[in-house]
Amino acid sequence: MSILDEWSNGILQHDPMRLYRAKRDANHGAVSSKYAILGFISSGTYGRVYKAQSLEEDGRIHAIKKFKPDKEGDVITYTGISQSAIREIALNREIDHENIVALKEVILEDKSIYMVFEYAEHDFLQVIHHHSQTIRTPISTAVLKSLIYQLINGLIYLHASHILHRDLKPANILITSSGVVKIGDLGLARLIYQPLQPLFAGDKVVVTIWYRAPELLMGAKHYNKAIDCWAVGCVMAELASLRPIFKGEEAKLDSKKNVPFQRDQLIKIFEVMGTPSEKDWPGLVHMPEYPNMKRLDEFSYRLAEWCQSRIRSAQGYELLRQLFAYDPDSRLTAKDALQHKWFHEEPLPTWNAFQSVPPNQIPPHRRITQDEAPSMMPLPTQNAQTQHTQHMGASSVHHMGAPFSKPGSSTSMSGGGVYGQSTATTGGGNGHGGGMPSRKKARMG
Repeated sequence: MSILDEWSNGILQHDPMRLYRAKRDANHGAVSSKYAILGFISSGTYGRVYKAQSLEEDGRIHAIKKFKPDKEGDVITYTGISQSAIREIALNREIDHENIVALKEVILEDKSIYMVFEYAEHDFLQVIHHHSQTIRTPISTAVLKSLIYQLINGLIYLHASHILHRDLKPANILITSSGVVKIGDLGLARLIYQPLQPLFAGDKVVVTIWYRAPELLMGAKHYNKAIDCWAVGCVMAELASLRPIFKGEEAKLDSKKNVPFQRDQLIKIFEVMGTPSEKDWPGLVHMPEYPNMKRLDEFSYRLAEWCQSRIRSAQGYELLRQLFAYDPDSRLTAKDALQHKWFHEEPLPTWNAFQSVPPNQIPPHRRITQDEAPSMMPLPTQNAQTQHTQHMGASSVHHMGAPFSKPGSSTSMSGGGVYGQSTATTGGGNGHGGGMPSRKKARMG
């Protein structure tokens, strides 16, 4: 029976709430009625991401993240909205910053959740791959500095909003074609202002292993914004060297979901940063994994040597050294990092990170494929494809922001944003010799 039939039969006339819901549902169009699905971008632990074009007048390009349904055995059973989806939706609805992804809308259709973000053409991992595998040249200091400046600028906003990202890595940091950095994927993010439960209670393991701060590896039950700043250091080093600086092997959780000692990852850190002492890190001896750490070989400090051929700046080395402080309380904050002297050296950072890049060296736009997974969204009908063609026009991609000669303050800037990408790489390999560790590992427990 249609809404009109129910109305004419008097069913809805005496039930205002049912009438309201009926009208609301009638106004909510299906995903396929509002967007033409152009192809598959990537997949992660909790969802699949698609490139789509609005069928409305603007014809803008978007990214649509479809959350995977929960499974019980071989049969897909709807069991409600996942904790990750709730967090990501709630946080994205409340934030607004030029260097953070912006959520356009959330659609609930057939018990599936779709998050619609504005689109970005690149990500840090793709840029690393482009330089390491295609043009085989290092990322220039001008580009490196602009990318890191904008990344820190976005992180300041998150931290000022009492949000820990908890999964910063190249695949989760996007760039528009106009060179604006967008921090994405808030699926692991948490509010840390008067939390209702300890951070450790919901997620025993956070941050993909190569970017995980030493306090987490040493078993800390309490941690703070400093874990994101360590990850920024890891990302900066990876952009400079085109490979992860601390590329360890992750020890798997046991059958009881106990977190194991991450021996290999700590060794990779110690090989560059040296073995920490209580002088470097007050309270180290009280860390849960301290007895296991003491069984490891002693390593000497080699970061200055590592930076000589990669960062090529005394101030750049200083920034990295302070981001890699073992003691979380001594580690450089995002706010202080943005004021670092490295950003005041020539070349100065720019809001268009690609401003100094020759056109033939700019990374190509993200490649998309046709998704054959069972959870894929239905491809558009011939009608939708025709509409898509009509909407393409001369410029099908919405460029966000405008290039400036030098970034300004760390305060919030107006503008749009893009979606958060999960662990999958884009357009083939990642240039890391072994592949990105899955975030599925980082979300156990």
